[in-house]
Amino acid sequence: MAHDVAALTVELTDMAAADHQSSIRANSDDPAEQLAWRRLTARHGDRLGEIMDEYGWPTAELVGEEAARAAWLIAQHADRQLDVQRRALQLMEQAVSAGSAGPRELAFLRDRTLVNEGRKQVYGTQIAGVKDGSPVPWPCEEPDRMDELRAKVGIEPFDVYVAKFAML
Repeated sequence: MAHDVAALTVELTDMAAADHQSSIRANSDDPAEQLAWRRLTARHGDRLGEIMDEYGWPTAELVGEEAARAAWLIAQHADRQLDVQRRALQLMEQAVSAGSAGPRELAFLRDRTLVNEGRKQVYGTQIAGVKDGSPVPWPCEEPDRMDELRAKVGIEPFDVYVAKFAML
């Protein structure tokens, strides 16, 4: 089991590195680049599904901080595999309740899953596009409470968050 977990840690961090390297393809104008991105995230989503079958949510206690964050990133990017995303969300909710995963990452995954389901997000973490030079979030359930809800899970106010995008 210990060897399996060590191998899993390496596998998750390698997957996140590949994701990071190819994420530029996601917004490419080249259909071949976009397709390569979709293939990569689909392969990773499938593998995360298998990992969750075997281990449950890969927590930091199990695989270390970096690999746990990698699992979260893979779940975030499993946009066309809602079953994987919903399951990751459910397992991550349990891990947060048990104190073995962070509420901040959970909030991002919840918003991402809601938007992928065509529903309103809670925390305003998912950006729909840019209007007049400013990032605009997908619709939120309670826009007036967005910053209050963000603060509860350790996410900076929306204006501070989008200022980072403006600098890119």
